[in-house]
Amino acid sequence: METLELKEQFGYSVERFLDLFKQNKKLPKGSFQIKKRGESYYWYYSLSKATSDRVKYLCKADGEKSFDRALEILNQKYSSSEKKQFNGNVPDGPLESKWGKYKSSIPLVSPANKKKTNIIVIGTGLAGASASASLGELGYNVKSFCFQDSARRAHSIAAQGGINAAKNYQNDGDSVYRLFYDTIKGGDYRSREANVYRLAEVSANIIDQCVAQGVPFAREYGGLLDNRSFGGVQVSRTFYARGQTGQQLLLGAYSALSRQVKKEKVQLYTRHEMQDVVLVDGKAKGVIVKDLINGKYERFAADAVVLATGGYGNVYYLSTNAMGSNVTASWRAYKKGAYFANPSFCQIHPTCIPVSGDHQSKLTLMSESLRNDGRIWVPNKKGDSRLPKDIPEEERNYYLEKRYPAFGNLVPRDVASRAAKEECDNGYGVGSSGLAVYLDFKDAIQKMGKDTVAAKYGNLFAMYEKITGEDPYITPMRIYPAIHYTMGGSWVDYNLMTTIPGLYAIGECNFSDHGANRLGASALMQGLADGYFVLPYTIGDYLSKQISKEKVDINMTEFDEAENASILKMKKIFDVQGNQTVESIHKKLGKIIWDYCGMSRNEKGLNKALNLVQNIKQEFWETVKIPGEFESFNTELDKAGRVIDFIELGDLMIRDALNRKESCGGHFREESQTKTGEAKRIDDKYSYVSAWQYQKDSNPLLNKEELIFENIKLAERSYK
Repeated sequence: METLELKEQFGYSVERFLDLFKQNKKLPKGSFQIKKRGESYYWYYSLSKATSDRVKYLCKADGEKSFDRALEILNQKYSSSEKKQFNGNVPDGPLESKWGKYKSSIPLVSPANKKKTNIIVIGTGLAGASASASLGELGYNVKSFCFQDSARRAHSIAAQGGINAAKNYQNDGDSVYRLFYDTIKGGDYRSREANVYRLAEVSANIIDQCVAQGVPFAREYGGLLDNRSFGGVQVSRTFYARGQTGQQLLLGAYSALSRQVKKEKVQLYTRHEMQDVVLVDGKAKGVIVKDLINGKYERFAADAVVLATGGYGNVYYLSTNAMGSNVTASWRAYKKGAYFANPSFCQIHPTCIPVSGDHQSKLTLMSESLRNDGRIWVPNKKGDSRLPKDIPEEERNYYLEKRYPAFGNLVPRDVASRAAKEECDNGYGVGSSGLAVYLDFKDAIQKMGKDTVAAKYGNLFAMYEKITGEDPYITPMRIYPAIHYTMGGSWVDYNLMTTIPGLYAIGECNFSDHGANRLGASALMQGLADGYFVLPYTIGDYLSKQISKEKVDINMTEFDEAENASILKMKKIFDVQGNQTVESIHKKLGKIIWDYCGMSRNEKGLNKALNLVQNIKQEFWETVKIPGEFESFNTELDKAGRVIDFIELGDLMIRDALNRKESCGGHFREESQTKTGEAKRIDDKYSYVSAWQYQKDSNPLLNKEELIFENIKLAERSYK
């Protein structure tokens, strides 16, 4: 403490401020300090030195007004009307040593005890397959479930562009800290520092792991692994396997999983969908699953449960997600007590093939990697219907290059998407609908040659031509933003555990690493980091304390109640027998969420959407029609269970968007924007994770995890 300097600067001593804090009877007991960072001083208030449940750097110490603001923040945070704050259980110590210190100090489970310990993993995508393989390799008994007919059909297989890692092969200035910084900034400063740094720290290990598995990453002429750049960064850190990166990575994880299946450490259950998580004494001790082939409900017990079920982008109906992708596992866990975090944080991908008509049930993604060599433009003239080849260079507006000269076409996804929407809304869009912009490879082909471009993107070009009937080597691609990824999901702490003890969430189904916007090629990184390198450590911390506990039995009352509740819910849906298909209801829901909680949101539209979603929910329970038989193979019934979860999730998304009156990343509130139309954060009010708690007979309760930035300075995100 530099008391003397403070006296000279502000006319107050630390002791005087401490007295003032003591006089405030509304605050819980804690310690007050003033710390110097750089040339500035900041208020600091801690509940306990032994925990991380604290308020740090409340505001800049610039006199009495600042002190009054500090008191205001503290009173708001700890008022009796608001649920007590909770924290992410982040280890103490410097950022760069947290993970290493944590790994070296956590309790371990002995090999003999691992043989007696059972773990359930729901999902077989990159996160789920890598987790099951790793846990099996460690000696645990694993049961792995997926609703597809093969673990290889998980949606991770559709990822195209690449996977990030801080290897600095190009010696272009990349580092663990740079990847950490880019991810925090790309997420618009709405993610937990410790989790993101850990992700960056283990990223290099992922590449080594995958190479050892035989993943055919692209290589340079000399044999070194090749890299390319992705949106939101100024270095080349993205490893790729042409346009099939997700597929090749999943095959690698699947091979590791298959090895454990062969060794009988993993039991794989395909065509099984989780219906509910079973709690015994408040802890996750099993699941209820449905055999999708025969319609039977089954019970499985375990010492811990891991959710690895992906994101909820299909709430919008039209998205780049696989048709079966859903939120059901996470949502059923939410209704059992697992908080759901930041549900309104959804990512719009700027490089998708535009909607062509009402017949479509999904959208097709063109990899972000295309923005490395393709240039995005629209005509200078509104409503210009000429063919792109007939529009001369001087009549083209390369709007991203003009607005963001430092990053150009490689700005983050949320920025590129909003810019494309703005151009189309102003009448400059192309194609018959006017809802598209051009992605042009003319310059790249002239510079590198067609063969080189084909070697990099040939499979993507072929897919585009097959869908649209247009040759992108000759005619520019037409692209438009579409729902792609979700940054929200089950709230997890540093251990990747939800608010239900023993229930973990990994990969896209948790909220933890991407803030309000995910950088391209970071999803694959997070999924494999969680599954291969994080969860195998953190789950041991919990399981080590369960060794002496009595094993649960599937005949326990808790399993009876969970199974009966699952059956009754689906029977209630089946018995409606109205006149409307599940798909038609889902389509209506998706349009509401897209129109009012999509690329831009405002208070009037969100309030309207809240009522519309309630109407959709009532419509579902009055008019949905399910053909076939209840206890049998019935895809419509399964789909209906997912859609009612989407409807309830849509309500929560809107509430979350209404609560957060700032703009940040993929969440753009029209009321909060800069003069140039960029997202405008309000850090003193909304620098927190919105963690929603289910309440059966009332509206969900908002809990807040304050985001503390000790290593990165909060700043307006700029890519100009």
